[in-house]
Formats: sequence, C-alpha cells, structure tokens
Amino acid sequence: MEKIRLGISACLLGEPVRYDGGHKLDRFLRDTLGKYVDYVSVCPEKECGMGVPRESMRLEGTPECPRLVTVRTKKDKTDMMTQWARKRLDELAGERLLGFIFKSGSPSSGMERVKVYSEKGIPAKNGTGIFAGMFMERFPRLPVEEEGRLNDDALRENFIERIFTLQRWRETADTNPGRGALVDFHRRHKLLLMSHSTKHYRETGKLVAAGKSFTSGDPYERYEVLLVEALKLKTTVKKHVNVLQHMMGYFKRQLSADEKKELLEVIENFRQGHVPLIVPLTLVGHYVRKYEEPYLNDQVYLNPHPLELQLRNHA
Repeated sequence: MEKIRLGISACLLGEPVRYDGGHKLDRFLRDTLGKYVDYVSVCPEKECGMGVPRESMRLEGTPECPRLVTVRTKKDKTDMMTQWARKRLDELAGERLLGFIFKSGSPSSGMERVKVYSEKGIPAKNGTGIFAGMFMERFPRLPVEEEGRLNDDALRENFIERIFTLQRWRETADTNPGRGALVDFHRRHKLLLMSHSTKHYRETGKLVAAGKSFTSGDPYERYEVLLVEALKLKTTVKKHVNVLQHMMGYFKRQLSADEKKELLEVIENFRQGHVPLIVPLTLVGHYVRKYEEPYLNDQVYLNPHPLELQLRNHA
C-alpha cells in the first residue's frame, strides 16, 4: 500500500505559521501516524496573504453565515479567505487526498464548535471555520477530524481506520475496476462493514451479488457511497462482540471444549470492559492460523491498520 495522502493544518506539523509566529505541533500526527502518511500542509491565513505574525481574528455574525474579522482593527477578511479557498480547493482536488486533519477552534480551520461572536460580542461555540466548512462541502466523502478530537481513543481509531480503508478502496477502483475486484474487496471487508453497520453490510452484499443485473448507475460509485456511510458510523462493544461471535462460528467443529470455553470467556471479558479488543482478536487470530481458516485469514477486520499504531489496545 502506498502512503496515504492526507491534508493537515500546517501548525500541527510544527510549522511556525500561527498569528503569533508559533505552532501547535502534534507529535503523534507528525512522528507516529506520519510514518504511514504523506501530509499536504495548509495554512489558510498565511497562504491567502495575511502574513506571519498577524493580527488575531475571530468569527462574527451567525453560524450559518459568519464573517472573518480581525479582533483589534475590525477588518473583514472573509472575501480574501473565500476567494483564496476556492482556488486552493481546486488544487487539493488534484492531490487525491483521503482526508484532512484540522486545527480545532480556528476561525479558518476549526471543524466544529468554533466560537462565533454576536453583535453584542457574546461568543457561542456553534460555528465552523471558513476554510474547513468549504473543504467539507467540496469533499463530503472524505474523512475529516480535528487534532483535539483525535485524543479520544475511539475517534482516533475510527478516523485512521477510515483513511486506511479508503486507501485500499481507491487502489482497487484505480487499478482493476471490474466486477471481480469489487467482489474481492467486499469479501475481504465484510466483517469490517459488519462491525460498523449490519444494515450497510447487507446493502453492500446485495449490491455486489446483483452483478451484471445492476442497472441503476455505476456499482463502484454506489458501493463507495455505502462504504463511506458505514465507516462514519462508530463501532461499539456490542457490534464487536457480534463480529467476534460470528467469527467463532467458523471454528465450531475444530475447537475443543476448552478452547471454546476460553474464547467465550475472553469475549465476555471484552464485553464487560475488562480487556481491550486486541485480546479476543489475538486469540481469534491464533485459531485462524492454527486451523488454517482461509476466509477469516483474508478479513481486513483482523488488521485494518498497522499494529504499531496500537489503536485497539484501549479498553
């Protein structure tokens, strides 16, 4: 797999581009995730010509139509920002990004809960940064997150799982866009889909099974829509337990009574929050190798992202 192309707010990589000449380096993003990602850094304020250092800005007006205004001199920079953003988004369309990580709270790049000041100067955390909003409107299927939200274990895993899955999907669609490749991709991702949404798991299965009889548009296009929708839905302990029990069914004839008991106990310990997901998955992986189960051996669910990221080690 080639490195993932990911957009990111430049200050998160340690670039000194903030209004005061500082940065907001995130070492996990730069040093850990960065081993698997080629970042395309963006600083809306600097790139549109505001310079560093610069007067600080904030959003004013309404969340639906905010204005970007300097705090001290009250200069409106909205048009300057939006005109630049339109051109930059055209450029980013050619970068084939698989997602974007924004700087939280930024009046240009905040994804959500950005302060918007009313006419009376009262702030409410209900806005979206000018550039971030335009990016999400232009690329609605791409995963987006903020560095602050990525401190949450579940949100971090969900985002990274999404970008790695979309990378595999894009490679499939680009290199061999035939029905056979679609069937193979779906076969390998069945349990991953199930862990997010049984509804989308069934719908994608029906789509792939329709084969040549599928007439309402490009099946790859429709599959991508369903895939993106499914991955946006968070996994839960209950969903994971369902998948683990489903996998256990593949060994009902091979497992000894003691092995079945051990696996059931480990799954129950996970359900109760006593052990992280990696524990039952490691045991299942052991049985996959021991009993040479080919279907499960190909399931991306067992290894959806690099083990070194330790995304399934949290309880």
